[in-house]
Amino acid sequence: MKKLTHEEISENRYTLETLHKTKKIPVYVILSSIRSAYNVGSIFRTSDGAMIEKLYLCGYTPTPSKKEVLKTALGSQESVDWEFIEDPKEVIKNLKEKGVTIIALEQTSKSIPYYSLTKNVFPLCLIVGNEISGVTQDLIDLCDLAIDIPQFGIKQSLNVAVAYGITVFELRKIFEYK
Repeated sequence: MKKLTHEEISENRYTLETLHKTKKIPVYVILSSIRSAYNVGSIFRTSDGAMIEKLYLCGYTPTPSKKEVLKTALGSQESVDWEFIEDPKEVIKNLKEKGVTIIALEQTSKSIPYYSLTKNVFPLCLIVGNEISGVTQDLIDLCDLAIDIPQFGIKQSLNVAVAYGITVFELRKIFEYK
């Protein structure tokens, strides 16, 4: 076993010019008032790795115009389709009209484990909420489902970018294999 060089890894990757040739997973993501630009940049990079359809930055979520987003996005703001729409309810309404399942990544009275979803929920929109307050109740009221990541330690949740990474790669696995 040998560690691959950057050049060796890049040989089998898409470029910005060839990215349109690949099929993205039918996952839309709403970032609702994420406060940390570093978390947003990390989510951009993870979104590129998972090849999601589109990222919606809502509320006061910082956009790639902030240098802190760019620092952790590492160029993925160019490969991920994204849009700023202040009101997430507008995005939810538009996606629901297209038959997209709306799912909150949040602990609710009816949350199911993130890994228990099946392929029939696609296309879907995952709502990721603020680092402190999570997904707001008014958005949860518009959701079809809520999923969470079971916690086993003393803390009740994970960092938002970490939770997103765990969830979006599981969604990719579900879409491809279940």
